[in-house]
Amino acid sequence: MSDLPRKAVTRTAKLAALPLGFAGRATWGLGKRIGGKSAEIVGRELQQRTADQLFKVLGELKGGAMKLGQALSVFESALPEEVAGPYRAALTKLQEAAPPMPTRTVHAVLEERLGAQWRDLFLEFEDKPSAAASIGQVHRAVWHDGREVAVKVQYPGAGDALLSDLNQLSRFARLLGPLVPGMDIKPLISELRDRVSEELDYELEAEAQRQHAEQFADDPDVVVPDVVHQSDQVLVTEWIDGIPMADVIADGTTEQRDRAGQLLARFLFSGPARTGLLHADPHPGNFRLLPVGHAGAGGDEEDQEDAVGQWRLGVLDFGTVDRLSGGLPATIGTSLRLTLDGEADAVYELLREEGFVKDSIDLDPDEVLDYLLPIIEPAQADEFTFTRGWLRQQAARIADVRSPAHRLGKQLNLPPAYLLIHRVTLSTIGVLCQLGATVRLRHELEEWLPGFLAEEAEGTPEAEVAEDVDGAAAGA
Repeated sequence: MSDLPRKAVTRTAKLAALPLGFAGRATWGLGKRIGGKSAEIVGRELQQRTADQLFKVLGELKGGAMKLGQALSVFESALPEEVAGPYRAALTKLQEAAPPMPTRTVHAVLEERLGAQWRDLFLEFEDKPSAAASIGQVHRAVWHDGREVAVKVQYPGAGDALLSDLNQLSRFARLLGPLVPGMDIKPLISELRDRVSEELDYELEAEAQRQHAEQFADDPDVVVPDVVHQSDQVLVTEWIDGIPMADVIADGTTEQRDRAGQLLARFLFSGPARTGLLHADPHPGNFRLLPVGHAGAGGDEEDQEDAVGQWRLGVLDFGTVDRLSGGLPATIGTSLRLTLDGEADAVYELLREEGFVKDSIDLDPDEVLDYLLPIIEPAQADEFTFTRGWLRQQAARIADVRSPAHRLGKQLNLPPAYLLIHRVTLSTIGVLCQLGATVRLRHELEEWLPGFLAEEAEGTPEAEVAEDVDGAAAGA
């Protein structure tokens, strides 16, 4: 029997307690103020209690509730500081930990999936999990050949719980909206729901991880642990130590923050070009910062000694990927380059061609350009420092119902083919702002993003559209 609270009535009641709890605490806060406490003190207490309940409910339920919590946690940088503070610690917990499965349940799953003699496969197996996430938890072990491994065990009934949670959460998505200003939560929940079957399929995950491990095997910057064994509900991969990204965010040095940010951007844009896959779950719990001399690092010992003080990025969890056989669409790079060049008409025509602007809507190309330019500011300079303040400014600009940006943002469309790419990009920016990293983003775009360099775009459909627009303008 599953240890997840799978009964629909129980899970629905717990999730429904979130908005009801928000209202109840508002009443509690009013009572405290009548009793003489200042609004500032009451506000802090109220926010802390809300954060505590949010973590408690999402963490206990695991499943879709925790998956949504992880997705939202990378956007806490967009919140005003006086609101973000109390939530930050609670949401960060969701990135690295959750209440674990009982040991007896873990053993039952291993026996069912690996056989009655499953212990013979391991020289050592730690019953206490080293990490727990939305659909499974990880145990440290030593494989029978002496390799240290991570054993991911899926929660029994995780699929039903995931779908049930996300269906229920979508019903009061509007209540969660204020957590991330300017972001519509409902499409995010819908997209997470569409990915459920893939994330539950450890065979697909193993295949995606093997592809990355092969392509990054000798990479000087990125470490992907290889797959050791896979079966239904159990995935065994090589173990990697390192500093969790959440710890770098909380206590990392400037060098570590900048290096982590640079490598995260590099992995985001190089992955699709090298593997045809986009890692689609970029929250801090899935990344580690490793010393260059870490086991498995590429290059010889002399090379590693020359790189003292540098770091590599360890990447985990390939359960959610976007399959992009030709890499990231060239339209993204071409549109970005044309926007930076101020080519309003060409950008607008490309967006219309790709479905970002529906045929039934007419927009002012210059207004569209004004909307996009602040968002792509990190790609304008050789270096850009991502900060919570910058992200809050962007979120406030789009969320303000009185602003032209809010009106225009509501009129733009996000084609289904770009939905996951959009979420991954936003999530990565959120992590970079949490890190406060100074990143040479333009360098990574020039190296890995198709269409970003003008010479690469020649002869592509996007370039032809731009040429048609330029020709029409000249004729006018």
